[in-house]
Amino acid sequence: MRGALAAVAASTLITVLSAAPSHAAPAPAQGADTTHIDAVEQVLRQVSPGLEGTVWQRTDGNALAGADQAGGPANWLFQTPGCWGDATCADRPGTRALLAKMTADVSAATRTVDVSSLAPFPDGGFEDALVAGLKASVAAGHRPVVRILVGAAPLYNANVLPSRYRDDLVAKLGPAASSVSLNIASMTSSRTAFSWNHSKLLVVDGRTVLTGGINGWSKDYLDTSHPVSDVDLALTGPAATSAGRYLDTLWEWTCGRTGLLDNAWFASSDGGACRPSIERELNPSAPAAGNVPVIAVGGLGVGIKDADPSSGYRPGPVPGAADAKCGPLTLHDNTNADRDYETVNPEENALRALVGSAQRHIEISQQDLNGTCPPISHYDSRLYDTLAAKLAAGVKVRIVVSDPANRGTVGSGGYSQMKSLAEISDVLKARLTALTGDRGKADAALCGNLQLASFRAAPTATWADGHPYALHHKLVAVDDSAFYIGSKNLYPAWLQDFGYIVENRNAAAQLDRDLLGPEWKYSQAAATVDWSTGTCRA
Repeated sequence: MRGALAAVAASTLITVLSAAPSHAAPAPAQGADTTHIDAVEQVLRQVSPGLEGTVWQRTDGNALAGADQAGGPANWLFQTPGCWGDATCADRPGTRALLAKMTADVSAATRTVDVSSLAPFPDGGFEDALVAGLKASVAAGHRPVVRILVGAAPLYNANVLPSRYRDDLVAKLGPAASSVSLNIASMTSSRTAFSWNHSKLLVVDGRTVLTGGINGWSKDYLDTSHPVSDVDLALTGPAATSAGRYLDTLWEWTCGRTGLLDNAWFASSDGGACRPSIERELNPSAPAAGNVPVIAVGGLGVGIKDADPSSGYRPGPVPGAADAKCGPLTLHDNTNADRDYETVNPEENALRALVGSAQRHIEISQQDLNGTCPPISHYDSRLYDTLAAKLAAGVKVRIVVSDPANRGTVGSGGYSQMKSLAEISDVLKARLTALTGDRGKADAALCGNLQLASFRAAPTATWADGHPYALHHKLVAVDDSAFYIGSKNLYPAWLQDFGYIVENRNAAAQLDRDLLGPEWKYSQAAATVDWSTGTCRA
């Protein structure tokens, strides 16, 4: 996320997938291993049983384009900028493919286009892609209902006005605007707990979805010589319906809070009322498109819903929680010390469960693992304990994060919240020492099984213009089998977020080939810990 404030803003998403009907979808391919998502699903049923179908949902029958063959092109994986190995990055095939995918998906809309993001609203090439798609949809004889929702940080995004963006879209749509119904809103679910929408979604007709970490900000991704490296996935099938139902839930909250001094701001193209349920009203459940099992999972942040009353979940004390605080100025610690918060933010337990399911290796590619503290707690203590236990058991763990040289101050455009990679290795070593009871064993486990590096996209230490490489992935992969791509960061942040956990060996192989492999090829030179080379500056 950008800057400490935007970073505080950048984290938890509301993946409320409003109770979608059961899908008549084929089971996963015969013999398919679903060990990892089975483990995640079990945890979700314990923590948030009442939110199944509204905040999390498992579906089969999904398709990732190209994932039927591991050696083929991964047409489901969209990276920015996609210029691995080239520090000048004048040619950006990944970015071009993303914008083309956005236009193609929207062009196919027959009923609805649903967009969510972090403020400000999509601009530049991102807005152009949306407008081009809408014009094509209208030219094909359709009259799409379009919703665009952004999460707004108090004060920081005070100039993000839905009415202004509506007018801009109407002008760019030209004559096609009369056939497009626009609902535009920005929202903040809790000013005091720093909570707002952080999901990044493009859902069309409840049938296709594009989601991940990519914000529609042209100055960060397009019109710059040092673009942000980020990733989305695209899928077709019932899991897209889950995303649409989730957006209905966000809009239900938003539409009920559009008063003059309330927490949401709204504008429509035709003077009509806010429409909270277009996905349920207009889109039937998506038919099966393949055989990929997927868990859609998100969270409600703070302010949407207090707790899941159906949950019997009773977590014990969290070891190390006190160490994650930063003194008396730290806010109440939702991440490490609030059971009710956990029950309405199942994504946090889902990601810990995914990491905990690994038997051989874990790859984490993230902006940060530690957040700005104060005001929010420094890190997720249970995540670190899970990683420490894996290291102690001999599981190989690779962590790549944004170069700390991207660190910014409050309100700046920074893409790191850490001063040094030692902030990660120090916590890991402390948790390993607590786990093993022996500093020597902790050092051996850390140095013998961890890889930790700042992100690089090319052989040089910076982009050609001298700026450090900025990483904005929210990605976790385990055992060449399962992975998460979404908008949820691993550092504490209490936002509304959404993402998918996918278990498919072909897709996992493509992810390794096209992203994780190139990432480590160039980032390894910046490693402070690397078991494969004997480096251990921790």
